[in-house]
Amino acid sequence: MPKLFITGIVLFLLLGAGYGILQAARSIPWNCADWQAFAHSDRNTAILESLAENRGKTLYCGIDQSDTFAKAETWQAGKDRNERDDTVYFGERGHFRGFIAAQEGWLTEVESGITGQSEAVIFEFPRKEKKRRRYKTVVTEEMAVPAAADRLADSPAGPTVAVTTITQSIAQARARTAFLNNPPPFDWNGRALAAARTHCRALGYNRAVNAATIIPDPLVWAYTPDRDPLVAEWLFEAYQTRQWTATCQKTKRRRR
Repeated sequence: MPKLFITGIVLFLLLGAGYGILQAARSIPWNCADWQAFAHSDRNTAILESLAENRGKTLYCGIDQSDTFAKAETWQAGKDRNERDDTVYFGERGHFRGFIAAQEGWLTEVESGITGQSEAVIFEFPRKEKKRRRYKTVVTEEMAVPAAADRLADSPAGPTVAVTTITQSIAQARARTAFLNNPPPFDWNGRALAAARTHCRALGYNRAVNAATIIPDPLVWAYTPDRDPLVAEWLFEAYQTRQWTATCQKTKRRRR
């Protein structure tokens, strides 16, 4: 019997402490000094606009503290915009989307919603926390690529020259002359850029800029393979080649 009596006292004290905590939480939810209901000739609109602008503060200052709105009419105005179907009322200075279960129970005198929630919860409209925007800093890494003997850009091949001669050098000279007399249209910088892109990507960079070629003195020539199988006969084209230089770039985004 004494054990039951002591247990009852402990439960009573715990409940009293819980009630005291809830009352303490209830004491500082909102400051109503600067709260004003939204003025509108239509009562429902006035309620919804007040909820949209002030959310939980309207329940506390407009209903509980000042009786500007009644519980029943506030529930009636907002019940069709609830948390379940995401129906939103977009107001002039904010938006309103329904009541949480504890607020439903408070507004309808426990006809709906979950009861047993603290009034601090009832008077607080939970907002979705705004994710802190993480600004991304764009950093460009560069690597200069100097001219080198193995970094070459080629021109298109010139006209085909078929030569029957015992001297290959004479055949090559005639091919060079054919190129100079009728050069194919091309852009050296474009050729350098194409070669630089391939080189930069192989090194992990995603683009090449400032590509250019170095004009050699004298000109550097090359030739396509001889396609004539007969001895002392040649069938090929001449083309020019230049070393190129460029800058490889890649972009990295770093979060701050």
